[in-house]
Amino acid sequence: MLTRFVLENGMQFLIKELHHAPVASFWVWYRVGSRNETPGITGISHWVEHMFFKGTPAFPKGEIDRLISSHGGSLNGMTWLDFTAFLETLPSNHIDLAWRIEADRMTNATFDEDEVAAERTVIISERQGNENDPTFLLEEEVQAAAFRVHPYHHDTIGNMADLETITRDQLESYYRMYYGPHNAIGVLVGDVQAEAARQRLEELFAPIPRGPEPPPVRQVEPPQRGERRVIVEGEETTAYLQISYHAPAALDPDFVTLRVLNAVLAGANSISLFSGGGSDNRSSRLYKALVASELATSVAGIVSPTRDPYLYSIVATVRTGRTLVEVEEAVDRELRRLQTEPVTADELAKAVKQVRAQFAYSAESATNQAYWLGLAEVVADQAWFDSFLDRLAAVTAEDVLELANRILQRRNRTTGWYQPVQTATHSEEAGT
Repeated sequence: MLTRFVLENGMQFLIKELHHAPVASFWVWYRVGSRNETPGITGISHWVEHMFFKGTPAFPKGEIDRLISSHGGSLNGMTWLDFTAFLETLPSNHIDLAWRIEADRMTNATFDEDEVAAERTVIISERQGNENDPTFLLEEEVQAAAFRVHPYHHDTIGNMADLETITRDQLESYYRMYYGPHNAIGVLVGDVQAEAARQRLEELFAPIPRGPEPPPVRQVEPPQRGERRVIVEGEETTAYLQISYHAPAALDPDFVTLRVLNAVLAGANSISLFSGGGSDNRSSRLYKALVASELATSVAGIVSPTRDPYLYSIVATVRTGRTLVEVEEAVDRELRRLQTEPVTADELAKAVKQVRAQFAYSAESATNQAYWLGLAEVVADQAWFDSFLDRLAAVTAEDVLELANRILQRRNRTTGWYQPVQTATHSEEAGT
């Protein structure tokens, strides 16, 4: 049973009792991520997340980690397109510590000039580390090309130019705008008594004043008028292909069908950004067409639940001695087959089973269930989460065929190549 309540300052709470182990997980979700950023301050949400770990007057720097660890718990924070979230999982008799920490840093996070400067170096180093990964470089270029209007255009880490110039005052102003109770959801799952927990949470969080109302995100990405292509060159010796289609948001009825389509095509990817096991995709169409045939060393399909329409991506690692052209042509052959031949009953049943297993695996523990309850509230609603398995069971072969023909169109996609410099040079020489 789920207990739901809202404080006068606007903060929402969800509590689920789970008594199979003496553990509880508490999350605070803020409805802010890179989706809320504007040019000049890209990456600021992720940076504010880092500042939450710099301490407060009540919990000086390092004290939160020490206390959580000394009580046998764990903690984390994460920022993505639609959200920033913080969590603590602890023995249930110590979960009050998590409540006190989150209530305190909701209003008392510090933005000391020296700490801001130190964290600038950390985040820039993180960005530079990402740039050593060719798949990051390729994904960033594809994402930027796919979105020209909507703020999903930029990666959560932010652009280097902005990371070098964001100021301390901008960070604190952003914190005051977005990281208050008016924009937050508290989620508690575990070995607790809901009514007692509710009283304590009200005691801690109700006195916090609501902040200014965040500006709404109104940009709607217009339909593409044709395929977009990007080429990234680098020093790595391996080539990579990414094909990304504009895809439905989590609340769209087609979202569950897309997950089944992806399971048929590439194998079911983890449905959770936080955790979840990988699926064996060796029976998928793209594995057989690319990996088993030795065109590629790996292939994956990526479907993520998002608040606004995002991307469905197919990513392949080209085998040495093979070419990007060969791999892309093989992918296109499988896409055409998916658009012309209904999936078989066996394929459909296996795909549904894989997606169901991923869903179940990602909701096993108190921590994971708290993740799902919060994520559903941010990108959709609780009915979306509660009805997921029923909607999954209702997907038909005809649904998959119709969706494949509607969204897997060249005009709806951005194709990216990561091409080793040596290969690119040889290609240019061959063309002269």
